[in-house]
Amino acid sequence: MATILIVDDDAALRGSIAETLSDVGHRAIEAADGREALAILQREAIDAVLLDFRMPGADGLEVLSRIVKAPNAPPTAMLTAVSSASNTIEAMRLGAIDHLTKPVGRAELLDLVGRMLAPVQGDNAEAKTPEAAHRTPEEPGETLIGASAAMRDVQKAIGLLADSDVTVLIAGETGTGKEVVARALHRHGRRAAKPFVAVNCAAIPSELLESQLFGHVRGSFTGAVADRLGSFREADGGTLFLDEIGDMDLAMQAKLLRVLQERVVTPVGGRPVAIDVRIVAASHRDLQAAVGRGQFREDLFYRLRVVPLLLPPLRERLADIIPLAEYFLGSAAQPPRRLSADAAAFLLGYPWPGNVRELQNAVQRVSALVRRPLVTAADLGFLTASRASGEEPDWLAGDLPTAVARLEVAMIRRALASCGGSRTEAAKTLGIHRQLLHTKIQRYGLDAS
Repeated sequence: MATILIVDDDAALRGSIAETLSDVGHRAIEAADGREALAILQREAIDAVLLDFRMPGADGLEVLSRIVKAPNAPPTAMLTAVSSASNTIEAMRLGAIDHLTKPVGRAELLDLVGRMLAPVQGDNAEAKTPEAAHRTPEEPGETLIGASAAMRDVQKAIGLLADSDVTVLIAGETGTGKEVVARALHRHGRRAAKPFVAVNCAAIPSELLESQLFGHVRGSFTGAVADRLGSFREADGGTLFLDEIGDMDLAMQAKLLRVLQERVVTPVGGRPVAIDVRIVAASHRDLQAAVGRGQFREDLFYRLRVVPLLLPPLRERLADIIPLAEYFLGSAAQPPRRLSADAAAFLLGYPWPGNVRELQNAVQRVSALVRRPLVTAADLGFLTASRASGEEPDWLAGDLPTAVARLEVAMIRRALASCGGSRTEAAKTLGIHRQLLHTKIQRYGLDAS
């Protein structure tokens, strides 16, 4: 039997979780806010903590940061009614075991508790502090939007990796947001106050890439009229993002490998200089296959792929399409436009070969050309010639779960629209329980009005 502390200002939810835990033999202790929780932790031996994110007084992150600093701190998981990329990342960065969105089902809750109570190998990780002062503001287009299971996994990984110096290799199709993820790793980590420097290896001719990365001294070659630091030294203390590294030629790969091994750069015509840089690389190519073809160095591949992160294409992240579209609409248009139910269905039926970038461009085009407050499917006809006349999207495209998800989203949106946004009435219209409707709304990211 384990003693589990449940911290939430919702008494009904606390009671429900406590009952579930008691059913399987655990002892549950309840706290209504952070102050009460910290007091209980002082006097009780607690094996695990379930902690609400938003509470009166001290919020969940503040309480979490105080829990993890304590000797023999119990494993803590965060629960939230409204998840976002930033609160997921921060929760994991500070030391949470997991970050789940309410409502949490019985099976999911028991799985979480089982993982929290599993034996821990080795000593506790060094306690982390919020270090809020060094966070840099998000620039437009840098926000991580995503409610899908795949993006939640990416957000959790960012939180776990942000304060580390470990090298990360981000894989994914063009337009999936690899640089956005790289910037999030930097922005949420201990190097956030230092520079983030991005280099697109595919956009720079191979004969100029060495100077771009390592720098040069004046007069070292024809045209070198002034000293150049190079990207590695410009990023000193911060993060260097090497985008499309799969396009780098083999000779340059050998030079990069030496720099990564020795943490020293030698400017063209200059002397070696020590560097302190965190490396994040990305490619839309299959680098392992490129290694097999002799187009990418195997030693460099493993040097970069210490921690791999895979960004799935947008067509496999249906739950992210509408939240992304609504975010881009709100950012691009004043006053913000809204999506009609048929427009949302159209977006879900489109395959998005250009991924998030194509979606952003499409929304910007609509924002510039449509003056009405409501965007309809007809306004999106330019996306594909086969739908230029406004015909319905191909509901049967893709696998069965994807097709079912498209249909569910369209029916839920239509029901909510016909019932004036009432979830109770919409659930009756759809013939399902209100709790199931709430769960599906959360799963598909349909919270926006």
